[in-house]
Amino acid sequence: MANVTTIEAEVRARSGKGAARATRRAGKVPAVIYGGKQEADLIALDPRVVLRELHKAGWQSRLYEITTGAEPIRALIRGVQYHPVSDAPEHVDFQRLVAGQRIKVAIPVHFENDTISPGIKRGAVLNVVRHAVEVYCDADHIPEQFVADLSTKDFNDNIRWHDLKGIEGIKPVIDRDFVVATVVPPTKIEVVAAEPGAAAAPAKGGSKAPGKAAPAKAAPAKAPAKAAAKK
Repeated sequence: MANVTTIEAEVRARSGKGAARATRRAGKVPAVIYGGKQEADLIALDPRVVLRELHKAGWQSRLYEITTGAEPIRALIRGVQYHPVSDAPEHVDFQRLVAGQRIKVAIPVHFENDTISPGIKRGAVLNVVRHAVEVYCDADHIPEQFVADLSTKDFNDNIRWHDLKGIEGIKPVIDRDFVVATVVPPTKIEVVAAEPGAAAAPAKGGSKAPGKAAPAKAAPAKAPAKAAAKK
């Protein structure tokens, strides 16, 4: 099951665009925690902490415990707004989690044993249809990832929902046994061999094909020597 990551935050007193801009000028990232049939909590985060978490794989399914000096709040990141030029995070939305509540969350799929897959060893390519799967699960039992074992997969074999490890007690949003990935065989490339005895095409700028030799031009006759002068 997912590990809990603790984030320290500061409480924001005011909401609105002006208050959010003031928080950014102070070097913090404004954020809000909503849900759980409670009033929204306004907080400010260290931008280095936000970037650290966003650079980790699977942050959308990671369980966070946010501390503000009061009782910790468990939540998921549901949305991030970025600056249009710098791509720096400008606002973070968290969803408060309540014990026993079922929520919809995207769980990443980890593929293992690809080096011993019979199909991949013979040149097949793994075509991943879903890098993450949306599911309904208990807020206290969010899987960190699902695992797909490729050790027995050959050409044209599929990895479906029921093949994943770690799905016990979890319901997918798609109500069928859908395909997660397929082992696609390599594309064959036909090479046409030249017919035996076929004349090779002349190289560009090369000599002409052999034929009858052109007759040699006769050497010009030498002019007759002048007659010897009479004595």
